[in-house]
Amino acid sequence: MPSTLLAQHTIKGIFSPPEDYNVALLYRVTPSISEYVANSEVKKDGSFEFKLDSTAIKGVYRLVYAIPQEDYNFDIIYNGKEDIELSFNSETGVKFLKSFENKLLASYTNSMSLVTQSIGDYFSKAGQDTTALKAIFKTQKETQESFEKKAQGSIALEFIKANRPYIPKKALSVETYIEKLETHYFDYVDFSNKTLQSSSLLQEKMLNFIFGMSSKTKDETQTYKDNIDVFCSKMKKAPVTVKRILLVDLWQQMADLGHDSVANYIAERYLIDIAKSLNDQELLQTLVLFRDTSIGSKAPDFDIEVKKNGTLQIQKLSQLNLAKNYIVVFWSSTCSHCLDEIPKLYEFIKTQEKGSVKVVAVGLEDEPYKWKNLTYDMPNFIHVYGEGKWDNEIGDRYGVTSTPTYFILNEQKEIVAKPVLLEDLKAFFENKE
Repeated sequence: MPSTLLAQHTIKGIFSPPEDYNVALLYRVTPSISEYVANSEVKKDGSFEFKLDSTAIKGVYRLVYAIPQEDYNFDIIYNGKEDIELSFNSETGVKFLKSFENKLLASYTNSMSLVTQSIGDYFSKAGQDTTALKAIFKTQKETQESFEKKAQGSIALEFIKANRPYIPKKALSVETYIEKLETHYFDYVDFSNKTLQSSSLLQEKMLNFIFGMSSKTKDETQTYKDNIDVFCSKMKKAPVTVKRILLVDLWQQMADLGHDSVANYIAERYLIDIAKSLNDQELLQTLVLFRDTSIGSKAPDFDIEVKKNGTLQIQKLSQLNLAKNYIVVFWSSTCSHCLDEIPKLYEFIKTQEKGSVKVVAVGLEDEPYKWKNLTYDMPNFIHVYGEGKWDNEIGDRYGVTSTPTYFILNEQKEIVAKPVLLEDLKAFFENKE
């Protein structure tokens, strides 16, 4: 049958500025995966359109407008009853022009945000008029109830209820109010709700709580750990697959931000058990690898040939007693970036005090001849031949996926830094002086 006869509803809109966009992708979101639906070319005027046929399932859809997909997207509610029209600008976000459900949810978010701003303004000015504060709380309660009533029978209602804030019945001090907000943050979040699982709401709630709730008496790391424990206790009834998705995302964010100890806390206290229960060997290996190469961990050990009393002897990295710091660098004779950077590293080490730094250079190679010739130009490095290149045991144990990759170790062979660039490595040693 012609597609025009099968089409039921459309999702269309305008991207601006149009030259920034090429294609839009549409996915239907489920608790476990995002199912690809269609793509639409973004025309010269920024317009795009998706035609949904009668088989389109109502629920939450995700529109991706750039890569990486996990960063450049927004959610859309499709109830199977209406067309959706929107405009999007990377500076101002999405604005729904047509769609009762999406416009209602956007209106709710804006209205509650204004009330929250009023509460913040009151406390920031150290207001003493408790009547005014009670009036703001009354407005907040009425606004919430009004939107819940308007949203009856809609998918949007699930999000409006889940976002219901703690609303005091009387005036409170700012300290008590903040404490209550934290205590009741997840009161209305149903982690077993499939609609919420199929959206970004649970992730947003998690991140806002863990990164947003601070403590005056604890350091940042301990605060994160405590907040994670609270969050995990609140989502205890969620399916294990949902816990995996949320905690992997949180683990990755902590890892990306350099909070290695917090990432490992998430893994050891929660994620490793989840990976085992799901028999998810890939996740398990990823968590263990990160733990073993985290700042503060003992560097994975491997054999090294060192010259002692004029003869070459095999020693473990952990047995070296040559310097106060060590640099383990993975490089390759076929890597143009390495050929530029490793000689610069060699020259930099010459400027350091004798006995302060020793470099262990692991050449990830398919064949030894070119690598061996290059090692003669760097006699003060300890050179290790990494046979197999990307299928090398040492490189695998360090999680090396590109060259050059640097690890800085202390005298005890504990990892103290993982500089991405040579300039970062130089800065580490220059700041020690």
